[in-house]
Order: sequence, then C-alpha cells, then structure tokens
Amino acid sequence: MRRKIVAGNWKMNTSVAEGVALAKAVAAGAIEVPSDVDIIIAPPFTHIVPVAEAVAGSRIAVSAQNCADEPKGAYTGEVAASMIAGAGCRYVILGHSERRQYYGETSEKLVKKMRLALAEGLKPIYCVGEKLEERNAGNHFAVVGAQLAEVLFELTPEEASKVVIAYEPVWAIGTGVTATSAQAQEIHAFIRGSLAGKFGSDFAEEISILYGGSCKPSNAAELFACPDIDGGLIGGASLKAEDFLAIAKSY
Repeated sequence: MRRKIVAGNWKMNTSVAEGVALAKAVAAGAIEVPSDVDIIIAPPFTHIVPVAEAVAGSRIAVSAQNCADEPKGAYTGEVAASMIAGAGCRYVILGHSERRQYYGETSEKLVKKMRLALAEGLKPIYCVGEKLEERNAGNHFAVVGAQLAEVLFELTPEEASKVVIAYEPVWAIGTGVTATSAQAQEIHAFIRGSLAGKFGSDFAEEISILYGGSCKPSNAAELFACPDIDGGLIGGASLKAEDFLAIAKSY
C-alpha cells in the first residue's frame, strides 16, 4: 500500500533556535495527525543535528534539502550523502526546481546524487515539474516524462522502489497559484502510468507521488482526495506548525 506523506521543505528559512522550536511544535501536534500519514521535515543543513535531536522518539522524520554528487573530497561548501545520513536524516530532497534553475543541476548530476543517497540508506524525494511557458506550450507531459527518464529510469527497479516522487509545477511554487485538482491528478496519473510502463503496474502502485505547489490548509483536502496524489511537499506553509499540521490532517 502506498504511503501517505506530508513533507515540509523549509528552504533557506529560520535560525537554528527557530527551527528547533518549529520542529518541537510539529512533533507535539503530530499526535492529532492520522497514524497512517508519514510526516517529514527538511530543515537547512545547519539545523539538521539539533532538529533531529529535538524530534528523536517522535514520529517525525528528518530530511536534507540536497546532497553532493560526490562521496567525499575537496569540494568546498558541499555536504555528502553520508554526512546527512550520519547527522540523523532519513530522506533527502533531490532535483528541486530551485536547484535546477538557480544552480544548474543536470540530470547527470542527479543520477549520481540518487545513487549516493541510496547507498547511504536515504530515501530520495525526487522532484519533477514544468515551467509556466512549458505548460502553456502544452509540453508539460514531455518535460516531466524526460525528467523521469533521465534520472529515475536510470536506476534499477530495486533502487527506484525506494524513491518518493514530488510533482511541483514550477509556476505554482511560492506564487500562491495552485494547480487545480484536475490538473494535478492528470499529471500524477501520467507519472504513475510512466512508472508502470518502465517498471510494471505493481511497482507503480507502490510509489508515493506528492503534490508540491502552493499546497495549503484550504486546498489540501481536495488535492489529497485525488486517486493518484499521495500527499504534499510543502514549502511556505511548512514554516508555521499550525498550517503544516492542518495540511497533514487533511486526509
């Protein structure tokens, strides 16, 4: 059975003290979230150890927002998959549109990151999604299909089975604009169909696919009611424990 997941991507926000307080508030409120929902928080690198300590013993899992595409070495400013795993992470977000757009991350680099993360026992949350001009041109299926083929489909079925996919329409990230539930369901179904075509229908039915574009308490229930949407990768709303927990209760 596919896991229901709500993951909070804090991006480059909060001080360490603020992050620890936020993590504790989420952990305290998680008792009211249905037990079959997995809750993940992704703080900045500087916060991972104290946040992991703050939620130890709770149902909250910690994710990193990225990892390096090399295992170790002279790569100033980079953080290896082994380091984040050792710091207490169980997940890592890879391929976020902001990493692709601002830092030029390529599919080749992302394949390397995926394999390094998996080798360390981390579960990648792999992001796919199209820009506004690509959707307006009717190319959204081609763009998302290529992002799957160039990265996820380079993995073995065993490796790929450990990945969570997050569809994030780039035009809806931080804009307040949200894909309609019909638009979101359509492309989630396309993703699941693509997985079935590559790895088989049984495989596709076991993979969780999250929606990640301005999901908030007011629209989460409608989105999560769609048959192929298994949860959300939450940005801005994850910075307020009350809002994040309200989304997690939306099933």
